[in-house]
Amino acid sequence: METFEWIIVLLIAAAFLAELARRIGAPYPTLLALGGAGVAFLPASPRWTLDPQLALALFVAPVLLDAAYDTSLRDLRANWRPVAGLVIAAVGTTVVGVALACHWLMPGMPWAIAVAVGAIVAPPDAAAATAVMRQVGLPQRVLNVLEGESLLNDASALFIYRLALTTLVAGPLSFGDYMPMFLLTVFGSIAAGIVLAIVLRPITTASDHVAISLILQFAFTFAVWILAEKVGLSGILTMVAFAMTMARGGGPRIPARMRVPILAVWEAVVFVLNALAFVLIGMQLRPIWERLGSGTGTPRIDAVVAAIVVLGVAIATRFLWVMGYSALVMFQNRKASPVTRKNRSWGAGLVVSWAGMRGIVTLAAAFAVPQTLPNGSPFPYRDIILLCAFVVVFGTLVLQGLTMKPIIRLLKLSDDDPVAKEVRTGRTLIYQALLDSIEADDSMHAKLLRKEYQAVVELNASHDHGKPLNEVPGGPLRRKAIDAARRKVIDLRNEEVIGDQAYRTLVQELDWAELSAGGNG
Repeated sequence: METFEWIIVLLIAAAFLAELARRIGAPYPTLLALGGAGVAFLPASPRWTLDPQLALALFVAPVLLDAAYDTSLRDLRANWRPVAGLVIAAVGTTVVGVALACHWLMPGMPWAIAVAVGAIVAPPDAAAATAVMRQVGLPQRVLNVLEGESLLNDASALFIYRLALTTLVAGPLSFGDYMPMFLLTVFGSIAAGIVLAIVLRPITTASDHVAISLILQFAFTFAVWILAEKVGLSGILTMVAFAMTMARGGGPRIPARMRVPILAVWEAVVFVLNALAFVLIGMQLRPIWERLGSGTGTPRIDAVVAAIVVLGVAIATRFLWVMGYSALVMFQNRKASPVTRKNRSWGAGLVVSWAGMRGIVTLAAAFAVPQTLPNGSPFPYRDIILLCAFVVVFGTLVLQGLTMKPIIRLLKLSDDDPVAKEVRTGRTLIYQALLDSIEADDSMHAKLLRKEYQAVVELNASHDHGKPLNEVPGGPLRRKAIDAARRKVIDLRNEEVIGDQAYRTLVQELDWAELSAGGNG
């Protein structure tokens, strides 16, 4: 019962901190991690330690599926070079830099452990960065690059992490030994995700009941992740392939009456999982600190210095790669023709290089380091690994998270909102298709619909885009009328002219009408 009570308290506190972050324009994971660290040192606070396998399955799997489901394959193809550079080269640069720093600070540390530390702290969590960037109108291409990176960088870092631990336990391996693991991890995981999506899609779309459909979706999400990890595949790559296949596959379309509540539930669940994850990140400081003081011969001050150096190297190596890549592209642009020239700027490179906040994957990977080696001896430097992971996560969330918005505003980056242009183009074409479908109908209803749909076509085909994207013809007038109708239905219920069931039915109808009148902004 006490655990449940603490969960309720933490959720309420997380909601307040997230609202505060929204108002001040900071990424909410930063404030949640700060709040969790504060809770950790309360006298009566719970002493919860993250189970790494549970943390990855519970917190990463649904959040990753939600992000991958909305990912644009077109944008990934258009930005594959910078995304691949971040996923492979930026992660690799961080691993090398951190490994060199660890071995220099602690000469007795085996290279395999030093590489494992680099792989643990290498993958950024772009969710916090994109949350801020969407508030300040950053160029869409930068968002696409960061979101594409966030889907795949965990996979590359965890692959290196596995190789390092395998080398430590089994000894140095040859290239021929690593290649089967690489092929299985990459191509096997992608193939498994696609196959599982094809097999499970008919089951998830078979029910027209919202609650049953949601249960199946969440159950299959966790099942796919657990199955991939059980057979030695990459849960991250499998989940990305699974989600993108599910999103773009055939099968019956989900009706609006199901899609709206399903998306609302997913949004709420993803927020709750993110909130708990980052609160728990902060709460790990106390057990890590206590174990470090009692379970290692390294003085705490030396361990703290090492962790701070690792934090600095992790930030600097990403900055080095991104700005180096930006400089190369800008140099090539000088020789390119105006037609083939790519739109790049130093400001975009600075933002991408600074958007390196780490998250739950880094901490879970650190906790996944075994406590003992196969021979029964304690795993060397494990407490220092945990402290380095925590300091990198916490330090990047605070340092980069709280300065991200001011930096973006200072650089004055913007674009011409290509998404809004595509939305207006799409509206013009789809509503023209609606008009064509009822062109031969001379009924009164068809004439009214033609007037309404033609107004939508003209509004979005015009060059006057000063109105909000969600505005529809007559929207303000419709919302004013719907508001009057809503007040009337409340009066009817209060006067007992209608009962509660009729009241809820009418309110639901008015809600749908308000959404269709542009009331979702």
